[in-house]
Amino acid sequence: MELIRQAIEQRLRGVTGTNELNLDRPHGDPGLFGPGSMAWRVHGDFTAMMIGGVSALLLQMLHPAALAGVWDHSNFRTDMAGRLRRTAQFISGTTYGSAEQAARLIARVRAVHDHVHGSLPDGTPYSANDPALLNWVHVAETSSFLQAHLRYREPWLSLADQDRYFSEMAIIAERLGAQAVPRSRAQVLAYLHAMRPALHCDDRTREIAGIILSQPAPRALAAPARAIVMDCAVDLLPRWALDMHGLRIAGPRRYAARAAGHGIGAVARWAMRNGSARRAGRRMAVSTGNG
Repeated sequence: MELIRQAIEQRLRGVTGTNELNLDRPHGDPGLFGPGSMAWRVHGDFTAMMIGGVSALLLQMLHPAALAGVWDHSNFRTDMAGRLRRTAQFISGTTYGSAEQAARLIARVRAVHDHVHGSLPDGTPYSANDPALLNWVHVAETSSFLQAHLRYREPWLSLADQDRYFSEMAIIAERLGAQAVPRSRAQVLAYLHAMRPALHCDDRTREIAGIILSQPAPRALAAPARAIVMDCAVDLLPRWALDMHGLRIAGPRRYAARAAGHGIGAVARWAMRNGSARRAGRRMAVSTGNG
C-alpha cells in the first residue's frame, strides 16, 4: 500500500508542478500569510483546488478581455496542461513559499502581463495590466477556490473565516495591480452580480471551454478521475455562468460527480504526505525546534 500511496502522490504533484518549488527554506519565513492563515487552509486540499481551478478558468473566460488575452497571447491549444501547471505553481508559491519567492513569482507574472495587450473584435483595447481586468481574474479565481473548498472539504466554514480568506487573498491581487478588490463574501457576491452585464459568451469562448474540458488525462488510468474533476468543475459554476456557457449536468450525473469528487478527495488526502502545505509547515516547525 505504501508503494501505491507514493506513486499516487508523485503523480498528483507532477500534475501541478509543485515539485519544482522550494518550500523548505528559509526556516522561519512565514511568507505572505503563514500557517494560521485562511489561505493556507483553503489552498491545502489538492482535489478542491483542482476543481476550483478549472471552474475559475471557465468563469474567467466569460470576460471578453480575459478571453482575448488567452486567445491572442497563449498557446492554450497545444499546452493547456502547461498553463494549468503554471497557475498551480503560482498559487502554491505565493501561498506557501517564502516572502522572497512570492515576490519573485508576482514580479514574473507582472512582466508577462506587460506583453499581453491588444484589441477586442470590436476594436476596444485591452491590457492584462488593466486593474479592473486583474480584479475580475482574481475574484473569479478566489471565489471558485472557496466554493470548491466549501463543497468538498469544509462546508461548515464560518462566514467570518470566509471573509478572512478574501481579505488575505486581496494582498496578491493588489500586488499584481488590481484595485478596489472585494475583501468579504458579501462584497464578492455583489461584485459578481455587478459584472454580469459585461460578460459574454461566443464561439471563441466555447472553443476555449471545449479545450479545457476535453484535456486528455496524462495516463489512461487517470482518465476517469479527470472526467470527474471536469464534471465537478462545471457543476461548481454559478447557474448564470452555466446558462451563458450553455452547459448542463443532469441531476443524477451531478450527484454522482459530487460523490465521486468526495471520493477522489479522500484518496488524494491519504496519498499526499508531502504536499505544499506540509512542506511549508515543516519549514516553520524547524524554525521553532518542533520539526
